[in-house]
Amino acid sequence: MTVTETTAATQARAEQLCSPRPPVHPRPEGQDHYTISEVVALTGLTAHTLRWYERIGLMPHVDRSHTGQRRYRNRDLDWLDLVGKLRLTGMPVAGMVRYAELVREGESTYAERSALLEETRRDVLARIAELQDTLAVLDHKISIYADAPRASERH
Repeated sequence: MTVTETTAATQARAEQLCSPRPPVHPRPEGQDHYTISEVVALTGLTAHTLRWYERIGLMPHVDRSHTGQRRYRNRDLDWLDLVGKLRLTGMPVAGMVRYAELVREGESTYAERSALLEETRRDVLARIAELQDTLAVLDHKISIYADAPRASERH
């Protein structure tokens, strides 16, 4: 396999991995109330992280049961999914909290939210380009090592 073929195959795998896919832990059908331990199981986040998100204003208001226990809803799980994606972009926590504040402020903040996400998108594209360059170097080195035993056998 040539470096170009290897790079193309790697890019195809990366595109496959990056395509939208169902959540790792699908939600129970018809359910819209979750305890904190259920959310931990569904999201992979810790209870400490969920409480911290709430404390810093990253998590919108979470409903409580009559005994004061948190009761998360599907909209909360959707929000946590978005927060997870924003974390993967490398967006600082302060930026995520700012975005959450803008969402709570309503439709009048669409332009500011869009600008924040566009800036994050530019950062992600720059990181992808850096990773693609790095991948090309790795593919080149791998191809050299793959050919090395054959070259030493000839001598």
